[in-house]
Amino acid sequence: MILHTKILGEGEAILFLHTGLQTGETDFQYQAEFFSKHYKIVLPDLRGHGKSTCSKIDNFFYDSVEDLYETIDFLNIQKCHIVGCSLGAIVGLMFAKKYPNRVYTLSISGVIPLKPDNWEELQKADIEQQDQLLNDNNARAYYDALHENNNWTKFLSLAKKEDWYPFHETGKVENLRIPVLYIVGEEKDHEVCGVGTYKKMISDIHIAVVPFASHLVHDAQPEVYTNILDLFLQNNKIV
Repeated sequence: MILHTKILGEGEAILFLHTGLQTGETDFQYQAEFFSKHYKIVLPDLRGHGKSTCSKIDNFFYDSVEDLYETIDFLNIQKCHIVGCSLGAIVGLMFAKKYPNRVYTLSISGVIPLKPDNWEELQKADIEQQDQLLNDNNARAYYDALHENNNWTKFLSLAKKEDWYPFHETGKVENLRIPVLYIVGEEKDHEVCGVGTYKKMISDIHIAVVPFASHLVHDAQPEVYTNILDLFLQNNKIV
């Protein structure tokens, strides 16, 4: 499907892929404004989010990869930089693996390459947070308005499945041959552990561990994150 997409600026394309339950317009706002001065900023709503209406999310990651392919084709974007966090980072990583000829660089955060030993404990904590969200009437009203005709609560149900996280994809990156930036917040131990894993697997990779940040690094430390991303992109400028 062709995703609802907002575009800012002109130049080389940077495709920002939002986190779960956000949209292209509500996430990466600081970064989108900063980079729109020199790049074309592409902000899609992933399927089932925002205005990309879709009830089919059981095969979310693989379907989203094809959505991105159809969308950039529709927008006549032959190649782009991809930046993603969490849900969006997984989609971006899988897209880069399948269609490397359409990607200049890949910048990801909030991704776990290997299944942590305490995965059940981590998942239980996430489910408790999701239940609190569902019981918050103000939060429900906000997400109902944000996602319009999409049933956003289905994503919470999907994440309750033990095998929902595609570790078989995030942990298999040996053949990735594009420049990669892996950013993590120091407060997420299982994501910091991914530094060594990806450093061994990916030949052209830069690593950044950001202090005073957790899962959503770009949101917790927007200036630091943006400066790191800007440096990475400048060092991989397309001539």
